[in-house]
Amino acid sequence: MNVTTQIAKHFREIHFGGNWASSNLKDNLTAVTWQQATTTVYSFNTIATLVYHINYYVSAVLKVLQGEALDASDKYSFNLPPILSQNDWEKLLNKMWSDAENFAHLVEQLPEHKLWEDFTDKKYGNYYRNFHGIIEHSHYHLGQIVLLKKILLQDENLQDIKK
Repeated sequence: MNVTTQIAKHFREIHFGGNWASSNLKDNLTAVTWQQATTTVYSFNTIATLVYHINYYVSAVLKVLQGEALDASDKYSFNLPPILSQNDWEKLLNKMWSDAENFAHLVEQLPEHKLWEDFTDKKYGNYYRNFHGIIEHSHYHLGQIVLLKKILLQDENLQDIKK
């Protein structure tokens, strides 16, 4: 297995499963309702905001892999459009799954020598660094999503007990 295939595999695993940590976005988000996804816990970002944020960078790099210019800014990475229904939530998740599969597919197709070239601009480092940065970033926020989900489910169970 060449390096780009391995990177694509690792990226898919954080989204769809099979990784070393045995935790992935799809399994952890499947049963989350739009109400849970948009509930603020303490002062933390919501699950929906974190999903949008994770995919913001995946989507930006995906466009580069598709031959477009890099068009992203950290200041917009948390600008989640309103989620007002289960349908809105499912659209956000479906975009994440679709972008993830397209991203992984294009990484697999990338010639290995491209990994060591500058990613759009020298200041961003090489492709290899950016791909692994996205994987690390996704794992980091997956941990937050898992904790938020546990808090939300525990709070719902406490509410049920109090009734």
